[in-house]
Amino acid sequence: MKYVLITGANKGIGYETAHLLLQAGYFVFLGCRDAAAGQHAQQRLHAAGFEHVQVVELDVTSDASVQQAVAIVRQRTPHLDALVNNAGVPSRDLVQPPSAVALADFRALFETNYFGVVRTTQALLPLLRLAPQPRIVNLSSSLGSLTLQADPTWAYYDVKPVTYCTSKAMVNAWTILLAYELRDTAFKVNAVNPGQTATDLTGHTGHSPAHAAQVVVQYVLLPADGPTGQFVSEDGPTPW
Repeated sequence: MKYVLITGANKGIGYETAHLLLQAGYFVFLGCRDAAAGQHAQQRLHAAGFEHVQVVELDVTSDASVQQAVAIVRQRTPHLDALVNNAGVPSRDLVQPPSAVALADFRALFETNYFGVVRTTQALLPLLRLAPQPRIVNLSSSLGSLTLQADPTWAYYDVKPVTYCTSKAMVNAWTILLAYELRDTAFKVNAVNPGQTATDLTGHTGHSPAHAAQVVVQYVLLPADGPTGQFVSEDGPTPW
């Protein structure tokens, strides 16, 4: 059996990704900051007939919480086949110009959206290295594309929540650099742009989380000759 840990897995894209990977035969660790919400998600999956699922209380902003989550995973399995870095928070500076955003707002959002990705990935890399074909999928956004943000013809050119955009650009950079480090291994490390998805982050506008989860799962299930170091959506490559 293959094992995957998904952060922010109690709702939205994370939950739907868990649902699809359970259907694909994976054992799924539901990484959830709110343990009660995680238990509710697990109960929903159990009710749907899926038993190979375990809630792991996981706050990606906390070193202690991440290390405790690693210990829980180790109790179940000696290796981890995949990590989906899905946990994220929205920007508070929806209409503020970059020159007016407080450093504290950058730090608060980066702690989850970027540092949380780095913290969780680094902590789980030893377990991932023991898998025959490890996969890391980082949830990103077209709002993190520098190319699109600089293109006046882009449909969302005027949508610039500063801290969110910069946090996702950092996730993209981290993806490129980690994929390069692991280029001579069996790892596949990619950033996935799920598109406008109806979640708490978007005010529940866009396509369904179940739809968005399909491209995430596609990159968890990549074959040995699949791509790495890419930024992709259901429509193909997203420009950096």
